[in-house]
Amino acid sequence: MNKIVIDLREHEECITEEPVEITSREDKDLARTLTESGKLEIYETRHGLHIKSSSYVGSLTLGNLQINIHPKINGAPFLRLLRYAYNLRNFTFFPLTDYQSRSLSFQEVLIIQLIAEARELIMRGLNRQYVPVAESLTLPRGRIDFAAIVASGGIIEAKLPCHYFQRMEDHLLNQVLMAGLMMAESLTDDLEIKQQIRRLVRIIENDVSRIQLNLNVLDKAKREINRLSSAYRPALTIIEILLNAQGIELTDIQLVKLPGFLFDMNLFYQSLLERFLKDNLPDYQVKGQKSMYGMMAYARGYNPQGKKAPVLRPDFVIYEGKQVVAVMDAKYRDLWEKDLPANMLYQLVIYALSKDGRGSATILYPTLNRSAREARIEVREPAAGVNQASVILRPVNLQEMDTVLANKGKSEYDKRRTEMAMEMVFGKV
Repeated sequence: MNKIVIDLREHEECITEEPVEITSREDKDLARTLTESGKLEIYETRHGLHIKSSSYVGSLTLGNLQINIHPKINGAPFLRLLRYAYNLRNFTFFPLTDYQSRSLSFQEVLIIQLIAEARELIMRGLNRQYVPVAESLTLPRGRIDFAAIVASGGIIEAKLPCHYFQRMEDHLLNQVLMAGLMMAESLTDDLEIKQQIRRLVRIIENDVSRIQLNLNVLDKAKREINRLSSAYRPALTIIEILLNAQGIELTDIQLVKLPGFLFDMNLFYQSLLERFLKDNLPDYQVKGQKSMYGMMAYARGYNPQGKKAPVLRPDFVIYEGKQVVAVMDAKYRDLWEKDLPANMLYQLVIYALSKDGRGSATILYPTLNRSAREARIEVREPAAGVNQASVILRPVNLQEMDTVLANKGKSEYDKRRTEMAMEMVFGKV
């Protein structure tokens, strides 16, 4: 069976020219599940297999078909924005040769950063913590376990059961780091990347036990980070992204494991804008995922099940003092090149109507097109044609954002960063 590789950007579609064999029931069920979830549409037509990507990037395999979905912005600019969005460290070296010229998938960019983070932790010396140890010793240490002596019928050998604490590298943070590296190896076919990961794992596993990695274990490890182990936070952030992007959540309890990796770029874009706005609007407060209570409520006497009223939760609410000056959502879809989906519009209309008078709400969308300009949609009362609110479609040029972030410390670019943040909130003057 010949392997067919399809390369797409986000929000693109194609029809395969070569015959694709998706014969197993599992693959057919997965294709249907992906389509129904909206993450990746895959369905058969008389002309071939139709594939349509969304905001999810990564790669997966179905039968003899491998689908690779790449971000629109890639290479070094994307890596800089990714580091900035998730507060990852900016290493001046890479563990891979010829990085700039390589065609890397999204997860491989993350894995490269994880390799660099892990290498830095190893070079500094892995964090050591006091770990409880229980064992029988000829020379007692710590606290003698008298209950164990009684349970065994007394002292029957020249050893005493003891409980003590030993400072060692075999603790949860290092265990999660090693498990994350091993998981990352399974997400790439690049031989050089795999080789780099194996070298690091060989170093760590001399002193660290292997564990089964899952979200509960990862959450516990994140809670254990303190001032002395804060250097582990970037690595755990990457491991969390890689772990979360390996499944499709159908219900609160059902998760379908993917034969690959799909990451929602909306999460990256929202994190990127939130940090950029907070860093560059010193005179304003930026609240992410701020709940807006009070706009919707069940009518008195018409809530038979006693449910809570729906609550609006825009991505960003901007305050000047106690006054709301802007309500904004980050949507990872280039609305200069693609149509505005109705569900996005309706959501922003509700936000706009939540403000007194002729309110407005803004969609911040990413683009690489320098010609992109702001658009406004008026929400009118149909009979009188009176404008009641506005929805603003405002472009954010990712190439320009990368440029101003890459030149931090230079006065002209520092000034431009503040201007860009103000333009996101208030538009160009």
